[in-house]
Amino acid sequence: MTTERAILAGGCFWGMEELIRELPGVIDTEVGYTGGHAENPTYDRVKTDSTGHAEGIEVIFDPSKISYRKLLEFFFQIHDPTTAGRQGNDIGLSYRSAIFYLTPEQKKTAEDLLAEMAKTSIWPGPVVTEVTAATTFYPAEGYHQDYLQKNRGGYTCHFLRKNWVLP
Repeated sequence: MTTERAILAGGCFWGMEELIRELPGVIDTEVGYTGGHAENPTYDRVKTDSTGHAEGIEVIFDPSKISYRKLLEFFFQIHDPTTAGRQGNDIGLSYRSAIFYLTPEQKKTAEDLLAEMAKTSIWPGPVVTEVTAATTFYPAEGYHQDYLQKNRGGYTCHFLRKNWVLP
């Protein structure tokens, strides 16, 4: 089986992981920190916005079952890409919306999708999602991994926004 890797940030990584892990073709997920300048960031440092990292999710998927484009379309259905540095009650640089591409093809797919989205009025404002080359992805501390599986009543600001599907 051929697999691909995607790195996405859209606010609190717990909620993103919980929804993305259920997609057909998703093989594995891991939450962590990406897009910053400090080495070996920790949650306590990332939440202060001093490292430049976003809370992100690494997704390993089977492209014969779900394409990168379909994964991105779902990503845009589970968070608000119009808020810079905010998702729900979570505010700060670490909660920004970003796609961290790993290949030129991923970059093109993300940019093409954002261009299509800019032509619609399905979101409450302009999409501010960053498209940035991936840097080191640092796995988050163990207690963050599979958090909502371990803590069924845990906080999440992510949900499926069916009305935000592209035509």
